[in-house]
Amino acid sequence: MSRLIGDRSFYKRVLLVAVPIMIQNGITNFVSMLDNIMVGQIGTEPMSGVAIVNQFMFVFFICLIGATAGAGIMGAQYYGSGNNDGVRYAFRFKVLSCLAITAVCMFVMMNFGDSLISAFLHEGEGGGDLAATLSFGRQYMKVMYIGMIPFALTQAYSSTLRETGQTVVPMAAGISAVCVNLFFNYVLIFGKFGAPALGVVGAAAATTLSRFVELALVAGWSHKNKAENPFIEGVYRNFKIPGAVATKIIRVGAPLLINEVLWALGVSMLAQCYSVRGLDVVAAVNISNTLSNVFNVVFISMGNATGIIIGQILGSGDLKRARDEDTKMIAFSIFCCIATGLIMFCIAPLFPQIYNTSETVRALAESFIRIVGLCMPIYGFVNAAYFTLRSGGKTVITFLFDSGFMWVFSIPVVFCLSRFTAMPIVPIYLTSQLTDFVKCIIGFVLVKKGSWLQNMAVEE
Repeated sequence: MSRLIGDRSFYKRVLLVAVPIMIQNGITNFVSMLDNIMVGQIGTEPMSGVAIVNQFMFVFFICLIGATAGAGIMGAQYYGSGNNDGVRYAFRFKVLSCLAITAVCMFVMMNFGDSLISAFLHEGEGGGDLAATLSFGRQYMKVMYIGMIPFALTQAYSSTLRETGQTVVPMAAGISAVCVNLFFNYVLIFGKFGAPALGVVGAAAATTLSRFVELALVAGWSHKNKAENPFIEGVYRNFKIPGAVATKIIRVGAPLLINEVLWALGVSMLAQCYSVRGLDVVAAVNISNTLSNVFNVVFISMGNATGIIIGQILGSGDLKRARDEDTKMIAFSIFCCIATGLIMFCIAPLFPQIYNTSETVRALAESFIRIVGLCMPIYGFVNAAYFTLRSGGKTVITFLFDSGFMWVFSIPVVFCLSRFTAMPIVPIYLTSQLTDFVKCIIGFVLVKKGSWLQNMAVEE
């Protein structure tokens, strides 16, 4: 048992990294939840149209994470070894890769947006106006384009600051941005203080404005405080990245980029499989995901903290300590997820009642929320194991462990159940979530094996 429980200094160090990330992500998702509730007051079709487009924005966000992941791993290890030049090169790599990903995603959404939205529109028992849902989704998407570039650049800045121990600044910038988002959502969606009632367009405009605010704050602080951020000195003087560093980042990051893209597409594919059962299911999954995202910040933040802390320890060369602290962090993550899962299960009947939608949608959403609550400890272990393997540069293994498993196992199961059986959607959704239990077994074996225990910051 002592292997699983750390001392006070251990938890203090973990929480100093995890809590700011948790607060930032928590507030962001809480405000997104309020956004979703506000749009949900307009009706089921506007809510569903926005939910479908946000599924594409989710893919874009995950692509950014994948594009910066390899540079992030190396940045954390360079910082742990005191190599400021290495951190600077990693940041430059992030900026370039984020802009490239943004260009690709904008091109796809601008040219194939209607077809993508239509793939999620199917008649079900509850009916629903599919043409109206498509129209609302199209209106929302056209405004969301504008905020994609500042959002991409913010990811490069914020992730680098976290990797160098500056977790409070991204948190403060994120809080400020979501406050702007929340205020202008209220004003522009419902037409308050003399503003026009723009509905879904107002929701998109508020989100876009918040993207620019967040970038201004996080980038402005980074460049103003060069003493705390030595990597930022001369960072835009040129975009030189030594070949050896770029090669190492690409070697580590390419599998992660592919993994994140395939994983995000996989999540969208699962959502599309659920949507085959009708617009009510789309709305119910959206309500469930809205609440789940608020609680998911616990295991997501613990996973990020695991990657940062273990990466820094690996960069210092203390492999024995890395294994010991990683075991304690995984145990702590599971404990936190048990607590959050119980809370989700208890509030499942209450949350869907907030929405202006049908009783059928509310009942489905309640069932989905309870399933997620029960599976929360599974997500906690899987995520912590993923970031453990990633911190040591085992990115090919994480690719197979994460998106590889999803496309080979999870998606075929749900695809077949949704299209070739009469099984109700709730058991299908439960089966989908429980497939992650198999990943728990695989993750346990891979982490225990210890092949991830390596210092990649050592000069070759």
